[in-house]
Amino acid sequence: MSKYLYDVPAPAKLNLFLHLVGRRLDGYHRLETVFRFIDLQDTLHFDRRSDGKILRSQETLAGLEANNDLMVRAARLLQQATGTSYGVDMACIKRIPAGGGLGGGSSDAASTLIALNRLWDTRLTRAELMRLGLQLGADVPVFVFGQNAFATGIGEQLRAVSLPPAWYTVVQPNAFVSTAEVFADKGLTRNSKSVIITFFDGWQVASHKKSEKETSSLLFGRNDMEPIACKNHVALDAVIRILRNNNLHARMTGSGSCVFVEYGNFTTATSQNRSISGKLLNLTHDRKLLIKGQWLCQGLDYHPLYSWLK
Repeated sequence: MSKYLYDVPAPAKLNLFLHLVGRRLDGYHRLETVFRFIDLQDTLHFDRRSDGKILRSQETLAGLEANNDLMVRAARLLQQATGTSYGVDMACIKRIPAGGGLGGGSSDAASTLIALNRLWDTRLTRAELMRLGLQLGADVPVFVFGQNAFATGIGEQLRAVSLPPAWYTVVQPNAFVSTAEVFADKGLTRNSKSVIITFFDGWQVASHKKSEKETSSLLFGRNDMEPIACKNHVALDAVIRILRNNNLHARMTGSGSCVFVEYGNFTTATSQNRSISGKLLNLTHDRKLLIKGQWLCQGLDYHPLYSWLK
C-alpha cells in the first residue's frame, strides 16, 4: 500500500503529425499538430502538508535540480496563484523517457496541477489550470485539457478530436535531440500549408479503412522537424530507415527522438512489435548502439484524470 494519499498517472503523448506554419514576432513557432495520449505513463505520488513546504523525493528525481523540476514548479505556481497554506510531499516513478518528444515533463506538470487542485481543495476550473499550465510550457495545457486534440498557435489553442482505436510501437533511439538545436537549424522549413481539421477527420477515417490489410496504418502529413533531427543524429535516422524499409509507416514524435508506428488492431500490433524488435536487434550486435527502449502502447481517448476537472 502506498504511503501517499494520491497515486496518479501522467500519460505520454504522440504528435501524429507536426507542421510548422510560421513564426511569430516573439520567435515562437506557429504549429499545427494532433496530440494523442498513450498508456505509457509516469506515476506521481502526493501527500498534503500543513506547513506550506513543497518537498520531493530525492530518490526518484535524482540529478534534477528542484528549480528545474516541472512538478515542483507546477506546485509552486498553483500555491502562489491560489494563496493556499498547504504544502506537499511528492515523488515520481519515471517511465516516460526524458528528451524523447513524448511530453513526459509537461505531463508530470499537468498531473501535478490537477492532483494538487483536488488535494489542496483550490477548486480551479480546467480553463484556469490550462492558463496556469501555459506558464510552464506550451505542451502542458493539452494534458490539462484532457482530450486528444488538434492544436494550433504554439500548441495551446486546442480543439478536441475523435480518433479511432489504435496501438503504437514506440522506439527510443540512442540519441538525444535538442529542440533548440532543431529550431535553430537553417534548413528547418516553417511554411507548411495550414490544415483544415475537417480534412484531417475525413482522411483518417478513409485511411484506416484502406490500411486494414497493411502492416501499419498510414500517417497523415509529416513531422517538419524530423529531417533536421535525422540529419544530425545517425541512430535516429537508422531506426526510421529500417522501419520504413520494412513497409512500416514510421514517424518521429515532437522534436524527437522517439519514433512511433501505428496499428489499427491489437493482433497486428503485437505481431509487428515483435518483428520490429528483431529487425532492430539484427542491425547491430550491441543493441544499445541503436535503441534505448521500445514499448507497445495503446492510444487513449481521454487523460486518466479527465473527470477530476470541470
